[in-house]
Amino acid sequence: MKKMKTTKMLIALAVGVLSLGSYKADAQEKFFRAVGTPHNPKVDIAFNRYYTYEGLVDNMKKIAAAHPNLAKLESIGKSYEGRDMWTLTITDFSTGKDTDKPGMWIDGNIHSNEIQGGEFSLYGAWYLTEMFADNEFIQQLLKDKVFYITPTINPDARNDFFLEPNTANSPRSGMMILDNDGDGVAGEDGMDDLDGDGHITMMIRKSPTGRYIKDPQDPRKLIMVGADKMGEYEMLGQEGTDGDGDGRVNDDGVGYYDPNRDWGWNWQPDYIQRGALKYPFTLPENRSIMEFVMKHPNIAGAQSFHNSGGMILRGPGAEEDVSTYNRNDIRIYDALGQKGEEMIPGYRYLTVYKDLYSVFGGELDWFYGVRGVFTFSNELMVPYLYFHKQGGGQNEMFEVDEFLTMGDAFVMWKEFEHPQFGTVEIGGFKKTFGRAHPGFLLEQDAHRNVAFTIYHAYHTPKLSIMDVKEEDLGGGLKAITATIYNERLMPTHASQDLKYKIERPDYVTISGAKVVAGFVVEDEDFNKLSEQKNNPEKILVDNVPGMTGVKVKWIVSSGSNYSITVDSAKGGKASWKK
Repeated sequence: MKKMKTTKMLIALAVGVLSLGSYKADAQEKFFRAVGTPHNPKVDIAFNRYYTYEGLVDNMKKIAAAHPNLAKLESIGKSYEGRDMWTLTITDFSTGKDTDKPGMWIDGNIHSNEIQGGEFSLYGAWYLTEMFADNEFIQQLLKDKVFYITPTINPDARNDFFLEPNTANSPRSGMMILDNDGDGVAGEDGMDDLDGDGHITMMIRKSPTGRYIKDPQDPRKLIMVGADKMGEYEMLGQEGTDGDGDGRVNDDGVGYYDPNRDWGWNWQPDYIQRGALKYPFTLPENRSIMEFVMKHPNIAGAQSFHNSGGMILRGPGAEEDVSTYNRNDIRIYDALGQKGEEMIPGYRYLTVYKDLYSVFGGELDWFYGVRGVFTFSNELMVPYLYFHKQGGGQNEMFEVDEFLTMGDAFVMWKEFEHPQFGTVEIGGFKKTFGRAHPGFLLEQDAHRNVAFTIYHAYHTPKLSIMDVKEEDLGGGLKAITATIYNERLMPTHASQDLKYKIERPDYVTISGAKVVAGFVVEDEDFNKLSEQKNNPEKILVDNVPGMTGVKVKWIVSSGSNYSITVDSAKGGKASWKK
């Protein structure tokens, strides 16, 4: 009897093991790893949709909670309406303090209607943390570098764009209410969502003198009739009413100011640069970022995400600033920007003042001009992504709506009794279409732009100590020569940094030896040296250019077991020990 029970137990155990194996096999068959994508992530975020400020913060908190050794979340300040400016610091904290590593700043959504900068920045944080466990490149990257990521630097108006009636172009500013139309009253004629759908579209009206008809084959479209033909409709412009009786619709809502004209480099007042406020850093959001960056001299690269047009932009913003960007730094910008064109199909690498328009007081120029940080501004979304051909204007938008978004991008015309215009028809493209990606394109473009940003971060300086040599000079003296090599494209000091001495020199220190003299080797072949007479054990090096090295030399009277260290604000630290 006992033997029978034992046999039954063994059979049951075997069945259980087989069932468990079958369960594991079934589970395995449900998921297969896609190349270059986090597999079964700890934090599951959908990147085919947009998030309010609260949604972004919730996802940031989840990332920090799921990856405590890689991500730290902090508020770096408050917005105009009192929201926290949340920033994720992402690095492998087990390999050292974030401030001891070259840093990459990433932000988005400075213009509140340019929403996808928030999702692209969030994608970068999510991708770095979720790929870390399985990807050697990301592991080494976060060992060497740190990322400071602030998905939205305009949190107040981000929410306004989503939750209040707007066009694709509003609001561009924050939520400060100003007198936009100059009538002495602030904010008295804001957006009027007449049909209550959350989108400010267009108004048309039947008119015997109208010059448009609805396309007989596509009633969404208005087409202009020939010069000798009669039309049926006139265009009235934006959906809304004239709330203050000045003959203009929706002309005094959320302020006209531009947060990207508020930075303290080549700033100009409003009468020269439309959108500027009282003085540089009037806005608390920008001021918080400035203060954070000033406290983090390790930041060597920066990326800001805007929309739209498919551009990888570098400074200068204004022609007057051309001399700020010298040949050596432009060579680095070109190497990065041209690689970006390869990585992000349809995007073009351009210079702001020359290829776009003049910008005074822009973030991009402040980062480079004041901090010597190599910075790009990407204008996200380009029509090329729709059909992989150059954009075809508004007709292409109708085709996208018909074939790719199944009619979801357009509000069909419907009649409305307008208090000023009589019977009108309201309709047009939604605020989340055109400048913003449709959901099916969001993750792909986010990945490509973040991959470019990772490439940029990878090429911030990485220093190593190599080729340490000793030479016996006699009389108890010996010479020790070491090469400090920079393994990446960017120098430890940009030309702008060197010109204005923005950041301290790089320190190369020898310990464990009695130093008689210390030198920077200017030409080893001809024994051309520059002596540092004070504190010769700690050599001050002005710069370590990218993909090359700098030699230092000490004359020592003793020391057989010495060590050499390098300490660079933007280049991180390195050490060598005999």
